[in-house]
Amino acid sequence: MTLDPTGAARHEQPQELWLQRLLGSMSVFTMLMTVPQVWTIWVDHQTAGVSILSWSAYLVSAVLWFWYGLRKRDLNLYLPCVGWVSLDLAIIVGALMYG
Repeated sequence: MTLDPTGAARHEQPQELWLQRLLGSMSVFTMLMTVPQVWTIWVDHQTAGVSILSWSAYLVSAVLWFWYGLRKRDLNLYLPCVGWVSLDLAIIVGALMYG
């Protein structure tokens, strides 16, 4: 008896598409939720409570995910990382400048 892997893949595609859309939406949502932090640092020059160590860890993680996504050629992995690297850098640089 031979298994048909294409049949299983067709069955899972709607769920995978739904999950990809959910993950993409959450990426945009969480980045939008980070914008007020960037705004507070760069416009109000307030850095109280901002941990450069934590944001540096987030930056390293985003860079690693970006690199992994590029190696896998998976746009869903590396594209959001461009936004995260930008936001993380904005917070780190702003905290160093105004902290």
